[in-house]
Amino acid sequence: MPAPVLPIRAFQWDLARQVERLDWLLQQLPRYADWGYQELYLHLEDAVEFPSLPAVARKDAYTYRQMERLVTRATKAGINVVPIVNLLGHTQYLIKVPELRDLNELRNADGSPQATGQICPLHPRTLEVAEQLLRDMAPFCTAGKVHVGLDESFHLGKHPLSRREVRRIGLATHFAGHVNRLREITRRMNLRMGMWADMLYFLPGAIPLLPNDLIAYDWYYYPFKRLPRVELFNYAEVDLATPLMKRGIEYWGCPMNGAFRHEPMPHFNDRLANAVSWWKRCRKIGAAGFLMTSWEPNRLAMETTTLVDAAVSELWSPRKRRLNRTAMLSAGIRKISNQRNSALVAAELLAADRHAFTGYARWEINKAWLLASGPRNLATYSRELGFFDKLALKSAHWPVTLAASIAYRRYLAVRDVHVRIWRDATLSLREHWTRNRPIIQQLRRLLAQTKVFQKEWFQGRHAAEQMWLTSRQPNSTAPNLVLLDRDQLQLEMWSAWLRQCLINSEHVMTANTVVAGWLLSFSVWNFAPAVQRIVIEQRIGHAWQPVKSCHTIEFQSRGAAPQSSLRHLYAAPVSGSTEHPPSLRLVIGGVGRVRISELKITDGINTWTAASKSWLEVGHKPVTGWPRLDRISCYVPKLLRI
Repeated sequence: MPAPVLPIRAFQWDLARQVERLDWLLQQLPRYADWGYQELYLHLEDAVEFPSLPAVARKDAYTYRQMERLVTRATKAGINVVPIVNLLGHTQYLIKVPELRDLNELRNADGSPQATGQICPLHPRTLEVAEQLLRDMAPFCTAGKVHVGLDESFHLGKHPLSRREVRRIGLATHFAGHVNRLREITRRMNLRMGMWADMLYFLPGAIPLLPNDLIAYDWYYYPFKRLPRVELFNYAEVDLATPLMKRGIEYWGCPMNGAFRHEPMPHFNDRLANAVSWWKRCRKIGAAGFLMTSWEPNRLAMETTTLVDAAVSELWSPRKRRLNRTAMLSAGIRKISNQRNSALVAAELLAADRHAFTGYARWEINKAWLLASGPRNLATYSRELGFFDKLALKSAHWPVTLAASIAYRRYLAVRDVHVRIWRDATLSLREHWTRNRPIIQQLRRLLAQTKVFQKEWFQGRHAAEQMWLTSRQPNSTAPNLVLLDRDQLQLEMWSAWLRQCLINSEHVMTANTVVAGWLLSFSVWNFAPAVQRIVIEQRIGHAWQPVKSCHTIEFQSRGAAPQSSLRHLYAAPVSGSTEHPPSLRLVIGGVGRVRISELKITDGINTWTAASKSWLEVGHKPVTGWPRLDRISCYVPKLLRI
């Protein structure tokens, strides 16, 4: 009996967020070939030169000659290349160009194009521009196919031209029409066309209208037992494979190797479990391919995503043995380095996932210390710091990118502890000053802490530079370095505030970089995860002004389920006098419901709390079909003084 045919094994490089050094990329190709990968997908946007549209490429983009070198080396290694040319959603790389801005689906009240959005499928120039982009990339399509994106296109149907057609034929047919028109362009170039499949979750009526020689790439980035799930449907299971394959459309499964947004390291447990889920499903249903995607790696060391790819390649290894995540990750470490104790390193990395810096609540501190939210207790942050203190010592002899990633994660833990201590200290200083209690010693202790933090900051910056420079050119706009520069500025402002308080103790009543006039806090129970967003608004005069906006999505498998126990304490700075509390409301938008409780606002002296002590449920239950992202619910708390 012949052995079953394995899916095509592919990997992706997201080069649109940052440009990796060409020499580093070239070095990786033989490694990936040795690991059994057969195709390389290049997500580029404006990171490559388009000779037909030279204004699209940004300053540090790969030249056409460099792209030729990359594709030639891939071919020599036995890897075929598939460029990704986004041609609906994620087309800001086109709209940013002044002469292409009119392609935008989104219009101002006067009919002019907005500065951001996505291209309109029916704009008179859309197909012309699409053909120019695709023809420029055609020489690099050594796999005989091109990927046109089309994912997350939630602005669809907003342009006046689109609205008229949608009213006449419906949104699904409107979308399918764009797919078919693009397919005609690629057919003239003798290329097969691929697209991300997620829009078909929301527009299943488009599937019977799609060309049957299409390739659909179904993505979902969390572990699953039976079927992938959809975030916008409160993580309901959805089977796209059956209708697509019945239509004759080639189906691929797509896990992810990296991090979400501001994560400094991949969540190795979730990434490996996600890949295992997809590999099992692809084998079970006879999927044509398996693509390890990579997204937004500019806040982590690229070698850490390479490690995940190396570990995942164990799934098709000819060695017949039962694999667990430790064994897979250990094998991956051996493939990318000469690390002897790879099993111990793998176990430590997997243990670090228990302290993942993930989810918007945790990331708010990256914008400003004033916005710091996350777990309720300082003890949680202290435990994290203790863990990374020990791990930083253990990792000193690990591969440099892993050691640097741990050191940078430790810096984030240091910052978490200090900012929350300083926030509590500000409120305490105000109370002590009001009661005529001495505050000089406390101010001096806080100033001493700033000097300790400054040393930690230097170590964090060194680690961030190492993470970046392993595969990239020096760049002061690297996201982690920008974050660190912002932290340094806030530290200087905090130190200056403390020194001013030593000169004039009344200064403790003023705002600083960790507490404004008032501090609002409330608990959010993300009991039914989807894609919710909470906006805190303050009434100023006759208008409501946004203070802070935060999504609740967690980006961990524990939050990728119809029900969860995820609860966080959200915080926001609020201005106003101490005579009476400011007028506030919470606006819940996006898709899904949350429960809110324990709302409190304090300036350190006066404290007000919501009259209701029970959990209040707000938001709208997700429904199948096209998502209603514009629906909102408002909660205006009735405050009682305590």
